Amino acid sequence: MKKINKILVANRGEIALRVMRSARELGIQTVAIYSEADRTALHVQYADEAVCVGEAKSSESYLRGNKIIQVCRELHVDAVHPGYGFLSENAAFAQAVQDAGIIFIGPTPAAIELMGNKLAAKAAVARYAIPMVPGTEEAISDIEAAKKIVQEVGFPILIKASAGGGGKGMRVVSELASFEQQMQLAVSEATSAFGDGAVFIEKYISSPRHIEIQVLGDTQGNIVHLFERECSIQRRHQKVMEEAPSSVLTPALRAEMGQCAVNVAKACEYVGAGTVEFLLDENNRFYFLEMNTRLQVEHPVTEQITGLDLVKEQIKIAEGQPLSYKQEDLKIYGHALELRVYAEDPQNNFLPDIGNLTTYKRPQGLGVRVDDGFEQGMDIPIHYDPMIAKLVTFGANREEAITKMLRAIDEYQITGVENTLAFGKYVLEHPAFVSGNFDTKFIERYFTAEDLQASANRVAEQVAAVLAAWLYDTAKPKAMATTNNSSVVSSNWKKNRTR
Repeated sequence: MKKINKILVANRGEIALRVMRSARELGIQTVAIYSEADRTALHVQYADEAVCVGEAKSSESYLRGNKIIQVCRELHVDAVHPGYGFLSENAAFAQAVQDAGIIFIGPTPAAIELMGNKLAAKAAVARYAIPMVPGTEEAISDIEAAKKIVQEVGFPILIKASAGGGGKGMRVVSELASFEQQMQLAVSEATSAFGDGAVFIEKYISSPRHIEIQVLGDTQGNIVHLFERECSIQRRHQKVMEEAPSSVLTPALRAEMGQCAVNVAKACEYVGAGTVEFLLDENNRFYFLEMNTRLQVEHPVTEQITGLDLVKEQIKIAEGQPLSYKQEDLKIYGHALELRVYAEDPQNNFLPDIGNLTTYKRPQGLGVRVDDGFEQGMDIPIHYDPMIAKLVTFGANREEAITKMLRAIDEYQITGVENTLAFGKYVLEHPAFVSGNFDTKFIERYFTAEDLQASANRVAEQVAAVLAAWLYDTAKPKAMATTNNSSVVSSNWKKNRTR
């Protein structure tokens, strides 16, 4: 067991700040790295030490593994926390960190590599009888052989990049006539995005829910799950809103999926915090999708319903400490929601936006949490992910969490860039979401830019009506003063001013 005294956070923005705050509470010093574009960023200001590692582009700064390790050596860093994105699931970087005698706060390089390849991951978990989506068991490139397989599986099918993520290298095919072209496009996109053109084929589940299970594993082989997160509200295969727990899982189904997630983690001898993702169909049948070998963006909702600080748990595990609880000790408390507040325009196909945060005022109050990396007057840079903040609310139940989120959205003031706050409100007020009867097709099925504009127009009309009423009321005393001296309203400010 080795005590960690100094952590370098190999990331930026809100996740860097989030890691540093937990480290500080544990009495651990922190080192920030930053690009030229992030010189004045909040995570740079917060850290005990900060080092510029390159120019604005990620490839010349946050992805420079060798430079980051050099900084670790120079500043006598004990451990590296990768956050999410950038190098967080890069097995070669994790190995290089360990080879330098530095602790990598995350899983082993072997686990990262295994679970980073979807086909290898499927093969690894097969011995635990984890439910799988029907399809190929290995990469396929032979078009004619692939055609025979898809006809056996049945359309629609999904072509997926083996090394993929974020929807890249993914193609839905509904008929044999377009299969060959879509296969070629998927291979090309996978090669361009990941340097690996390997693809495989799965039966396409047209309207699934996206359910993921948080797991934690220590170095002694103990693994637990921290229940589920519902992540079905997505655009371009990327999550926009998450909640915990799911509104549709029964205790029995939750326990079954949780045990499957633990078995997936056992299959790669997992250490640290990770997430096992499943698809859940309309008949409540679930299928293993993939494992993310890092902390997830949406981890705060799990923290809210369990009372655990996942970053602190990661650090303790990296020090060699065993988990201080067993599965039967863990309970769900209340309900939590997370809205990812992006600098995007929902009325223009969620196109990313850049600019200056002319107004930036966070919501406050009981049950409201904002994880961000910006202040009023700062710029949203073009070089990185357009997420401004993660807005999280917590309540005794789902209804209370929703009402708190609606109130928080109304209080959140952002001008200068387009953002997804209004879209979040649209989702929360939609009957499908309120009822819990929704899936990953929510945006495709229900959302239009016109709906959002109509909602904005209604709000504008309401504001105008309130303003008109206020102006009418404030004008009353003046009118009364000119017609009836006895009705003149006295002013304490005037009285005090003449003394």
